[in-house]
Amino acid sequence: MDLHAILFDVNGTLVDIETDEALPPIYRAISRFLIYQGLDLPPRDIQEQYFAIMSEQRAGSVEAHPEFDAVAIWRVLLDHRSGPATRALPGDHRAGLPLFLAQLHRALARKRLRPYPQVRRVLDCLRDRYALGIVSDAQTAYALPELQELGLREYFRTVIVSGDYGYRKPDSRLFGHALAALGARPDQAIYVGNDMYCDIFGAQQAGLKAVFWPTEYGRKEHAGTKPDYRIDHFPQLLNALAYFESH
Repeated sequence: MDLHAILFDVNGTLVDIETDEALPPIYRAISRFLIYQGLDLPPRDIQEQYFAIMSEQRAGSVEAHPEFDAVAIWRVLLDHRSGPATRALPGDHRAGLPLFLAQLHRALARKRLRPYPQVRRVLDCLRDRYALGIVSDAQTAYALPELQELGLREYFRTVIVSGDYGYRKPDSRLFGHALAALGARPDQAIYVGNDMYCDIFGAQQAGLKAVFWPTEYGRKEHAGTKPDYRIDHFPQLLNALAYFESH
């Protein structure tokens, strides 16, 4: 195999992350913050509207695997509920609130964020040999800052985030966007992921070889799907690459 590019999933593959968007303190904190923006909403109301708008986004999508837009959720919520005091805020401040709220919501929901053991060491071995990229079901508002916080962003020449496109894996187009950015064909690339459906099935449907790294997250089976290689520890990815290059 003429291996040119390696694409990775992020959460559950490179990064061990735990979030809980149902925690009541999230919405109490946001409710208190919004008071200073001229908007008095009960925490429960904010929580219900957040998930209702998310559901409306997905229901209104024409995509087979629709993705939500976190910043747009907060923009819609503010547009629907803002009164004169909120509309009187300076334009730049008001325009920046949806992004701020998306990031605040994520920060309050986050319980754990750390790279899996040996991830940086392996990426150090790969960065000068291959074009590295990311294809992730996530939101740019927090995916990029989290990669930066963990010191991982610098390894990747391209980062494709589903929230920017309106559709999620296993949609083949996401893998295609990453390959185009890296100048690689599907038969020159592998994808590393932890979910048998979104990652392994999705990558193979797009024409890539797929390495399955079964962490505690993600589906372990999908009918008719078998990975091209399985690793049980992240450093074993180096063995997988040697295998592909010799076949």
